[in-house]
Amino acid sequence: MKLVVLRKKFFATIAVAVFAAIAVCCVVPATVQAFGKNGRKLPIYRVETEEKKIAISFDCAWGVDYTDKLLSIMKENDVVCTFFTVEFWTKKYPEYVKKIDDAGHDIGTHSATHPYMSKLNKETIIKELETSSAAITAITGKKVEVFRPPYGDYNNLLIETAYEKGLYPIQWDVDSLDWKNLSAKEIESRVLGKIKNGSIVLFHNNGLHTAEALPAIIKGAKEKGYEFVKISDLIYRENFSMAADGSQIKNN
Repeated sequence: MKLVVLRKKFFATIAVAVFAAIAVCCVVPATVQAFGKNGRKLPIYRVETEEKKIAISFDCAWGVDYTDKLLSIMKENDVVCTFFTVEFWTKKYPEYVKKIDDAGHDIGTHSATHPYMSKLNKETIIKELETSSAAITAITGKKVEVFRPPYGDYNNLLIETAYEKGLYPIQWDVDSLDWKNLSAKEIESRVLGKIKNGSIVLFHNNGLHTAEALPAIIKGAKEKGYEFVKISDLIYRENFSMAADGSQIKNN
């Protein structure tokens, strides 16, 4: 009798372990983020891939002076990209949101008011994400899937909340520094010297010399064998982990 009881306990323990393993496997992968140094959760800086694909992105918060030129260059070169728009920009320039969407580019949210979001509580973060996404969807009719924190500023709460709201938080591994008003040649040299498989490049739609630098960057990247894709087509949607440097890695 004692042996039977022990066997029952043994099999019960095995059953609990199996169910626990299944439960872990069934967790939505996008919500399980690896930690970087000091236990910090990370947005996606780049994607670890053997494919020669890169994504260029434009943050839109101030003005539209060069946006038509950027769209024209990308159309001429058959290139797609991702725009991150702040809610007040989205509402001020709805015709440009529509132009961007009609041209086949991605549109992600860059927050509602462009704050330092690591300083916000969860309720305010949710409002920033929800209202800014809704403003884009109201124009495009499409669900917003990617989010870039203003100033590249984030903390664990922001990353966790973004995923809870169905948004993939996106950073960058190549900063064009166009916001520093570098010359077109300096921007070109900087970007082409830093891109690698899975890179995400940061530009601004109102950078003083961005449009001037873009044709040479596209030409140079294509000569290196790179294909330009939207961030939503570059990232892994599930079954991934994050390296300490912010690289998104596909799990085996």
